[in-house]
Amino acid sequence: MELKPFTIGKYTIEKPIIQGGMGVGISWDQLAGSVSREGALGVISSVGTGNYENRKYADKVLKDNRPSEANNFYSAKALKAIFENAREICGDKPLACNVLYASVNYDQIVKDACEAGADMIITGAGLPLTMPEAAKAYPDVALVPIVSTAKALRILCRRWKKTHNRLPDAVIVEGPLSGGHQGFKYEECFLPENQLEVILPPVIEEAKNWGDMPVIAAGGVWDHDDIVKMLTLGASAVQMGTRFIGTVECDAHENFKQVILDAKEEDIKLLKSPVGYPARGVKTHLQKMIEEHTAPKIACISNCVAPCQRGIEAKVVGYCIADRLSDAYDGKVDSGLFFTGANGYKLNEITTVKSLIETLMTGEA
Repeated sequence: MELKPFTIGKYTIEKPIIQGGMGVGISWDQLAGSVSREGALGVISSVGTGNYENRKYADKVLKDNRPSEANNFYSAKALKAIFENAREICGDKPLACNVLYASVNYDQIVKDACEAGADMIITGAGLPLTMPEAAKAYPDVALVPIVSTAKALRILCRRWKKTHNRLPDAVIVEGPLSGGHQGFKYEECFLPENQLEVILPPVIEEAKNWGDMPVIAAGGVWDHDDIVKMLTLGASAVQMGTRFIGTVECDAHENFKQVILDAKEEDIKLLKSPVGYPARGVKTHLQKMIEEHTAPKIACISNCVAPCQRGIEAKVVGYCIADRLSDAYDGKVDSGLFFTGANGYKLNEITTVKSLIETLMTGEA
């Protein structure tokens, strides 16, 4: 099967592969810029940009080197620098930004990403009903929501059409094998009817009711055969995150990469999160400390996600997600939170972005 280019809004992506947005600091300038340079779509994560280059862009940093408050954890200056550095790698090829809908100051982060030069905004972690409002001053920026059901896409399209006379430029349908936060409750993630190959076709059918938007399949896509399977089901492209952790260019700390390389299938679990959705990652010493109530103190320095309610939900689940993801970015294995997709245990080597994309496109190692 020939893997063909596809378009999102006014942008053509040469290869039908989107690199998933991974924060804090897993997909920033080096990874996203390199992916776009190779003809796929690189995606910069907006999460935790205040940690970029040892927090030099954060205006206020408190104890343990934590960016203080949302406007420093999500640093507009750092995001601009990340985009500038990514552009030095990929030139004018399409480049996207992932902005979590659960983020504090979501609308402002979208505006910051548009100002920084994002060609597309990708949003999940909630149904982004206000996405068009956040990006209304930037009509050329493509909007790509992430959904888990055809019903969610229908609700979103109706709302966007009514309030802004706008529809998504593409939609990502994400199954429950993805890394990080899920679109289903814990027990729902294991139901056969919620797996990607089952939820994808209804979303494709729903998308047809709203024009010609491409549908992108995500969650558990691992290799060339998986890509062909999803395209055969009607997807225009796939989104892949975990595979790109195993690249030289990935912005993650070498210790982060090693945690994923060392993970066995039984180590990858759905974890509780203060965001309110289950999140998939590697069960490490952090989870042991949480169970034993010896995890680091929760102080809510960064005020990162609205559902956490300024640390209330963090105390319920036993950890601050901003602090623990930042520790993973710093390579602190004992206290870091390491997100990965369900197939992360298959990662057993570090390669280059160029080599990985060639393998994904051809199926030949």
